[in-house]
Amino acid sequence: MSRILKLGIPKGSLQNATVELFRRSGWKIDINGRSYFPEINDEEIECSICRAQEMSRYVESGALDAGLTGKDWIAENHSDVHVVCDLVYSKVSARPARWVLAVPFDSPAKRLEDCKGMKIATELVQFTKDYFAERNIPVEVEFSWGATEAKVVSGLADAIVEVTETGSTIKAHGLRIIHELMQTNTRLIANHRAWADPKKREKIEQIALLLKGALLGEKLVGLKMNVPEQSLEAIVGLLPSLNAPTVSPLYQTNWFSVETVVQNGLVRELIPKLMKNGAEGIIEYALNKVI
Repeated sequence: MSRILKLGIPKGSLQNATVELFRRSGWKIDINGRSYFPEINDEEIECSICRAQEMSRYVESGALDAGLTGKDWIAENHSDVHVVCDLVYSKVSARPARWVLAVPFDSPAKRLEDCKGMKIATELVQFTKDYFAERNIPVEVEFSWGATEAKVVSGLADAIVEVTETGSTIKAHGLRIIHELMQTNTRLIANHRAWADPKKREKIEQIALLLKGALLGEKLVGLKMNVPEQSLEAIVGLLPSLNAPTVSPLYQTNWFSVETVVQNGLVRELIPKLMKNGAEGIIEYALNKVI
């Protein structure tokens, strides 16, 4: 078995976000023009680009050792792969996307059961068929090649099952969401044979570790400040941290340098409180990775 790891990069909406995530993790993926085999600055990895919808099938078959795709497409293809880790990132937001059932605003349907006998357009055909069948709700499910929201507007379908992050596109097309079928996020998956190979498994685990570290680093920032001795306890009491803040005495003074890591969203509330309690020279800095 070759020791080179064959890694699948998802083509389409997640491609740029994936390349950027790898960049922050330490790998530069260079996608040149129309090539399906981008270069990567790692002699132990060979990259291939393929659609996220097909990724799990290629990984299952062994054509790829590992790849990134959605939980939704693993379920759609009933793929037997090893899920290494979840990676919540997207082109819009750092939260899971949702597959939802949507109908026109003037539709009488209010819940899943009201869709009995309807024609539903979706790209997630098999999962949708299984979902309704498991609940004994007879519907007709047909494949949509794209512009799924327009199928209802043009009268080609009664409802749609579509993926959304904010729901704004669905609402803009005059539709309303009446049910959520599943939440999905990107997953790093591996072929079982590749996962059983110690060398390839080590490489896959390295990728997982650093990708997760880059995602965590995106949610956190570092804070550094100077604090007088009389304010030290009050300042430390205000600071959340992964373990405890780092406190170091400043040379030949009764001041201390205090450094910590906090959630990005807390900073705007935290900095004014730190200043009121005596902190000075506050520096906020981005974190590339947090392991």
